[in-house]
Amino acid sequence: MGDRLGIMVCGHGSRDEAAVTEFARVAEALRAHYPDRPVDYGYLEFATPIIRTGLDRLREAGATRILAVPGMLFAAGHAKNDIPSVLNTYAAQHGVPIDYGRELGIDTRLIRAAGERVESALAAAGDAVSRHDTLLVVVGRGASDPDANSNVAKVTRLLWEGLGLGWAETAYSGVTFPLVKPALERAARLGFRRIVVFPYFLFTGILVRRIYDHTDEIAARFPDIEFVKAGYLNDHPLVIDTFRARVDEILTGENLMNCALCKYREQVLGFEDEIGLPQESHHHHVEGIGTGEGHHHHHHGGDHGHDHHHHEHGNGHQHHDHHHHPYPHADHPLGPRTLKGE
Repeated sequence: MGDRLGIMVCGHGSRDEAAVTEFARVAEALRAHYPDRPVDYGYLEFATPIIRTGLDRLREAGATRILAVPGMLFAAGHAKNDIPSVLNTYAAQHGVPIDYGRELGIDTRLIRAAGERVESALAAAGDAVSRHDTLLVVVGRGASDPDANSNVAKVTRLLWEGLGLGWAETAYSGVTFPLVKPALERAARLGFRRIVVFPYFLFTGILVRRIYDHTDEIAARFPDIEFVKAGYLNDHPLVIDTFRARVDEILTGENLMNCALCKYREQVLGFEDEIGLPQESHHHHVEGIGTGEGHHHHHHGGDHGHDHHHHEHGNGHQHHDHHHHPYPHADHPLGPRTLKGE
């Protein structure tokens, strides 16, 4: 007879009652997806139940093996050190195997959820200001771990490019730099008519409220700019789907590090119509042709089974008809054109 699997969601904890309530909803949603497995949750600090209590309840419900996932967007000290320490100690004391999954991380589902939060804020603000005249500020938690901080910047870029906004900046609510107020002050001087502030947070709490308060404070100093506050992630269905994926990965042993954000496999925000496009090299027709400007070659009908014509290398100019999928924001005022000499 196999193990009876239990699922444990491990959170940091908050003094904010609303944040604790929102976190509990994640466990409730997972229970609905895993009706034949006990599901529980617990916190490192500030709130109850603590992680050990949740693990106790899973064992009492008959779990003989526990799949634990960190309820955190990025892996910094809590996900890398604190939670594993609690889990390893408990497993050793009680003789129950606990398999620990990875953090939510950079995931196309979360980017789509974030995109919907920003889209909702833009829709509510109206279309009086174009996207090209809109600046996005993504605010992450901030950590003493530069790897976690760099992931917030990656989220910013994915949202910026996916939504086709005029500009984007990254800020943090604490620990690292730039903090929200200095970031917004600098953003306000870049000349955009609208600034959307998006807290890339799972749940509410004092930090999210502080982000919104700082936004109001800076907005009062720059009355000519429209400041828009987007909602945080919360229990968006795609957030729940990402939690489910982290649980299932423990059992399947999948390694999603290399292809999790591939626009040909996943619904990357803004590039959804490129899923499943044939993967082929666009460079075979220039293999071995040499260097320099004193040559050009022409494709003649019948030489190739595709339609790459007018590819010339004369006079330093290249006219590539590579049939690349059209870039979704080709009309962006700040590009996108290959840097060329005058």
